[in-house]
Amino acid sequence: MRILQATSEFFPYSKTGGLADMVAGLSGALAELSEDVTVATPLYRGIREQVPDLKPFGPKVILPLGKQTFTGRWWKATESNGLTLLFLEQEGFYDRPGLYMANGDGYWDNPERFMFLSKAVAQLAGEYDVVHVHDWQTAFVPMLLRASGSRVIPRTVLTIHNLAYQGQCEATRFEITNLPWNWFHSEGPEFWGSLNFLKAGLHYADAITTVSPQYAKEILTPEFGEGLEGVLQSRQDVLYGILNGVDYGEWNTVENPYLAASYNADDLSGKKVCKQFLQTKFGLAVSDVPMFGMVSRLAEQKGIDVLSEALGDILCEKEIQFVGLGSGDDQLAEQLHSLQERFPEQVGFENGYSNALAHQIEAGADYFVMPSRFEPCGLNQMYSLRYGTIPIVNGVGGLVDTVRDIGDQQATGLVLNRLSVQALAAAFKKACDIHGSAQSFEILKRGMNAEYGWGNSSNQYLKCYQ
Repeated sequence: MRILQATSEFFPYSKTGGLADMVAGLSGALAELSEDVTVATPLYRGIREQVPDLKPFGPKVILPLGKQTFTGRWWKATESNGLTLLFLEQEGFYDRPGLYMANGDGYWDNPERFMFLSKAVAQLAGEYDVVHVHDWQTAFVPMLLRASGSRVIPRTVLTIHNLAYQGQCEATRFEITNLPWNWFHSEGPEFWGSLNFLKAGLHYADAITTVSPQYAKEILTPEFGEGLEGVLQSRQDVLYGILNGVDYGEWNTVENPYLAASYNADDLSGKKVCKQFLQTKFGLAVSDVPMFGMVSRLAEQKGIDVLSEALGDILCEKEIQFVGLGSGDDQLAEQLHSLQERFPEQVGFENGYSNALAHQIEAGADYFVMPSRFEPCGLNQMYSLRYGTIPIVNGVGGLVDTVRDIGDQQATGLVLNRLSVQALAAAFKKACDIHGSAQSFEILKRGMNAEYGWGNSSNQYLKCYQ
């Protein structure tokens, strides 16, 4: 089977979040199953330096966007596992400081940038059996293929990584599709008078997937449906929830170049070294007090406001430490900086992102906190399980699918029934109570032995394709 993955980011060449990890993990796993897999993604700034042996692929890509015409080119590389990579060059669109935004603001021409990508992918699509598109940036591909008039078009799959991001813009931007205006209707990309990229895909893709079984159920409801629950309900016969996997080649605790020491479920002595390294790095006292960690986008979705308030309370009551890494909302970052200033001997926070520090926090902390208001899948809780760092999560989305609460005989973490400052503070206290106990060791070891690799998930996707 020939499979084309179309994505706006792909690890390790471009990344802002879990989308890049997921497409890389799934594509690699499918390649290991001897499938013929190609990944199509933009040639962002810096990628050419990462992949110096790029070779031009096919003729120039010349595409209209409304009344203007833009020219680009595909560049090809092949990974050691047989995976084919196609990078779309268009300097005006992709040679920029950020993937989607600069200085906290999204690029004004994001609709044009990703319509160009979608049209270029649609041109390639005829060579494949299945075209798998991801999130709003490539969600127009199924509609473009349907509108092409071609007698034979590939089957299409759309994965929703986060329904909150839909690629919505003013209706006049529909002209960049170069389709007749009779395609702009409520059974397609029209959404309350605006243009909605994701909605186009929801109507025209042959199958729709989300990144966890629980999230597939949640998005059918008004609470989590982001205004599209009606469309999703109408297509729930082809809606599947498939849990993301973890790349354990990248996220492991043995011979990991980012970690101060190796360890495993049978020998945790190295984890203590990793904790001491993290404490020293942040200038905290080297001690065995409970340490809570966080690596996150700083966004309302992630419950960082609730976390900051709950920490403010518990830091006054308990002898604990907290270390955090994240970037995003400046106001949320300021709340964490404020905690650092109030409790300099207990709190460490770095505003930004560092892959090395993300691994170090996962390994060094005793508990990992994810109080998300909603979480399509989440990967950090699965990293935490493998790293022997007990996750504390809100009971939503993929967090429910991967973490069992302390009340369960097969517990792997602490799960909140509802998100509130009081509920999270109570979970912190419970974590302090069991810290260093036989119970916490059992929970930790069970989590480290849990298996969330790509094997099962890639087979589920293959069944969906078939």
